[in-house]
Amino acid sequence: MEIKVAIVDDNSFLIHAIKEKLSFFDDITIKFTALNGSELLSCLSDNHNLDLILMDIEMPVLNGIETTQLVKQKYPQIKIIMLTAFDNDEHIFKAIKAGADGYLLKEINPEDLYKGIKETLNGGAAMNPSIALKTLKLLRNPIDIANPKDKDELSLTKREVEVLEQLSKGLSYTLIADNLFLSPSTVRKHIENIYKKLQVHSKIEAVQKARNYNII
Repeated sequence: MEIKVAIVDDNSFLIHAIKEKLSFFDDITIKFTALNGSELLSCLSDNHNLDLILMDIEMPVLNGIETTQLVKQKYPQIKIIMLTAFDNDEHIFKAIKAGADGYLLKEINPEDLYKGIKETLNGGAAMNPSIALKTLKLLRNPIDIANPKDKDELSLTKREVEVLEQLSKGLSYTLIADNLFLSPSTVRKHIENIYKKLQVHSKIEAVQKARNYNII
């Protein structure tokens, strides 16, 4: 049975490399290649008789995640495997939410790429081990998705956390000051620092974000 595949990548050298990997397998036919999402969409409007798309994520004009969403809305029967250079947590999650059926790294060997394509067409999900592990972690602990890079910058002092906890109970500055044996102006200063560190502008936002990040 012929497997009809399209490759989308803004790097023509990489398109060539993927074509070469797939040339070992007689049942795979590369129907067309595209350099970005919008090019792919116009190819599909001419001919969407396709089984699977190998999709890069970072592309100009229309990136892989946006394109995946659009393709899945219009042609839900076409399977999509993200083929990317990085196992970036946020990308993985967004790609899965957009409807991607699999997620593999570009340096994959021909054998595994072929296996991944077959697996995906049979209703499975192609994922290399490091990505599968990250996906599990993301599902177990979805708050990490917000933006893992920010988390390091959110290091509040013990005192700031105490103030935040009091804030989350809806207490006024004066009450917080009394409870923590501080002056109201010190409490105000702590709250200013909390807002700055959490990059928020209100009490509600501060409490919400702190909860998202398991700070309180």
